[in-house]
Amino acid sequence: MQPGDLLDLDVSGVAHGGVFVARHEGRVVFIPDTLPGERVRVRLTDTRKSSFWRGEVLEVLDAAPERRTHVWAQADVDVAPEARPGGADFGHIAPAHQRELKHRVLVDALERIGRLDAASLAAEPVRTVAEILGQGEGEGADDADADADGIRWRTRVSLHVDDAGRVGPYAARSHRVIEVSELPLATASIERAALALRGGDAGRIDLVQPADGRVRILHRPEPASPRGRGRGRRPAGAASDGPRRGAPENETIRERVGDREFRVDAGGFWQVHRQAAATLTRAVTDALTTADGAPGVDPDAWHLDLYGGVGLFAAALADIGGPATRVTSVESDARATEHAGENLVEWIGARAETDRVDRWIRRLRAEASPAERERLQRGVVLLDPPRAGAGTDVVADIAALEPRTVVYVACDPVALARDLGAFRDAGYEATSLTPIDLFPNSHHLEAVATLSRSDPRG
Repeated sequence: MQPGDLLDLDVSGVAHGGVFVARHEGRVVFIPDTLPGERVRVRLTDTRKSSFWRGEVLEVLDAAPERRTHVWAQADVDVAPEARPGGADFGHIAPAHQRELKHRVLVDALERIGRLDAASLAAEPVRTVAEILGQGEGEGADDADADADGIRWRTRVSLHVDDAGRVGPYAARSHRVIEVSELPLATASIERAALALRGGDAGRIDLVQPADGRVRILHRPEPASPRGRGRGRRPAGAASDGPRRGAPENETIRERVGDREFRVDAGGFWQVHRQAAATLTRAVTDALTTADGAPGVDPDAWHLDLYGGVGLFAAALADIGGPATRVTSVESDARATEHAGENLVEWIGARAETDRVDRWIRRLRAEASPAERERLQRGVVLLDPPRAGAGTDVVADIAALEPRTVVYVACDPVALARDLGAFRDAGYEATSLTPIDLFPNSHHLEAVATLSRSDPRG
């Protein structure tokens, strides 16, 4: 069969990446915009591989009971596939069932990639933000209604401008700009600002709404081609011009978690969901609180916050341990490290270092003194790596330091499963895993895992 051919298929499962599984004559066909239990009419889009094909849904022939009207009308299955914007690939599924499907993906990854006992490790269902923080905590009625539908949570949105001046998100699984009339996952303020945008240079536009409620609009035109003609990205390896002094993306904004304030660049990394930072701080604090309610952070030990950003989790560790807690935050972005130093200034034992985590942790493993190693062995290593995960080399270096506890904050179940398997091989067992639905109406899933040494020291 060829791309463009039509098939009527029964959907049997869910796969990582926001796609679902059907089969044709034994061959797997990955398709979006459906869910298990449905029969759909599919147009094939990629038949190059012998092991699997890809397709797109044209029509739902027999709907599953968990299907609902899409929260983003322009992404609904009634719209032509090429005109559906990306970013809400679970928006057609009832919220509770979204979480069930995400849990299935997590369990599959733990078993198949990590070779772990998922039945016990992933016994906890995917929890909502409200369940972590407490129902209605810090929320008004409008916010609670939005949370129930999984909308109005994005405080950061990236749109794109094409050569013709069209502004909007990309179409699903493409780099084609789609003009839209709504952005239901964004906060209302970001949606209003986004829909008012008109044209401009080809590139990206980031919209950011920090704690003060005012939306910042950051224009990021694509660099000119090396010869100065037309569009083009900077050649690989070419030197960067570096941050522009006074550029809008370098404005220092402030975010809040409870009573604590964090400084961060407007164009820097901060959690996307309006309550994500508070939710993850609570999840990490719960993970480090012992069964008898005692704090799990020894202030006299040495604790590490890897991929530390502006110090969100270093502050959480120090809050648990107290004012003298010794914690080091490691982050490759120099501006973020600068802000982390400012955000951690109240703790005399806290410091922030700019370096790649893999290089820094390898150097620490090689150079730590006996006294430093003894403190590390009583400490906590918290890591919050990017979507690709930490990787086996970083895991091995962390395990070689023999920390008492490892807390892993993950945003990809496959990378998490791989790294948990590597930790197990290095002598650490995952003792708890809390999956969190920080990205409603999308396939993405956050999780907080706690690990301890298989042979704990006395």
